[in-house]
Amino acid sequence: MMKRPGTAAAAAILLAISLVLSGCTASRLNPAGGVDPRALLAEFSGRGMMGHLEALQRIADDNGGNRAAGTSGYEASGRYVEEQLRAAGYTPVRQTFTFRGDGRNRKQVETFNILAETGGSAENTVVVGGHLDSVEDGPGINDNGSGVAAILETAKWMKEKGITPVNRVVFAFWGAEENDLDGSRHYVNELSKAEKDQTAAYLNVDMAASPNGVRSFHDGDGSDFGHAGPKGSDGIEAVFFRFFESNSLPAETTPFVDGDSDYDPFLRAGIPGGGLFTGEEKKKTKAQVQAYGGVAGKVLDSCYHRACDTTSNINADLFKEMSAAMAYATASYALAPRG
Repeated sequence: MMKRPGTAAAAAILLAISLVLSGCTASRLNPAGGVDPRALLAEFSGRGMMGHLEALQRIADDNGGNRAAGTSGYEASGRYVEEQLRAAGYTPVRQTFTFRGDGRNRKQVETFNILAETGGSAENTVVVGGHLDSVEDGPGINDNGSGVAAILETAKWMKEKGITPVNRVVFAFWGAEENDLDGSRHYVNELSKAEKDQTAAYLNVDMAASPNGVRSFHDGDGSDFGHAGPKGSDGIEAVFFRFFESNSLPAETTPFVDGDSDYDPFLRAGIPGGGLFTGEEKKKTKAQVQAYGGVAGKVLDSCYHRACDTTSNINADLFKEMSAAMAYATASYALAPRG
């Protein structure tokens, strides 16, 4: 997850301006029924998300301790994701782009996104994404290997269950998020106006296994934090709410924050957005301990953007729940009729 300065009020103003300018008219979907949230939670309790994290940890260990965009660790991470997708029956493609790196010279660096599509109508495309890169200071196993693993298992589960999407799903693994959301921004910028209009929803997962974490999903309708996403974002919020409520799992909303994660370029283009987040630098409150367990007064992820963000930095139970929530939302939108 990108760390960006700025207040929620400023973010709301910027987002409102961008939505007015974008004029995006993506058709709204009605993601109702078709998937049993309780059965899905039970199934994901035994799926192989941790195996993906262990593989990404080995890649970081073999490549200087990180998987940052433009490095050998990122290249190896990309190959791993591609191999997993091909084995599941997808045809992944690389979308290459350049970004200006850090440092005194700020050289141009070439890297890539990985995209894999299902069948289904492109008239209502659903993009499910999370960033594949880590920071240079660590392997990035929670941030955001956990999101990568959740998306991979969602993609594999859909193939295994023979789910035939009504609406096309694009599984996206973004590069250079930790630099400046470069990969997701490049993807959105490359869309034509018609393609933006046809993108019905963007589902983001960035940190799904914080060791002292919470279950949170984005406040799409703005009722809790005062700034809503584009029209249709309230529906994404409602889908995640339905999953957690059906499974009697306490959960809470979290605000969209300007420049914070890969949902930002989609929201600015007028595309409905939402997603999952288990927390980073905020301290857990006593009320949150009552809801989720953990330690009050301790940050949600003390290894955020540090070398200790390893496979030891994972809340395994929370990880399974959030992965199942992403699979539920993805399938609900993949099978959704037009609203």
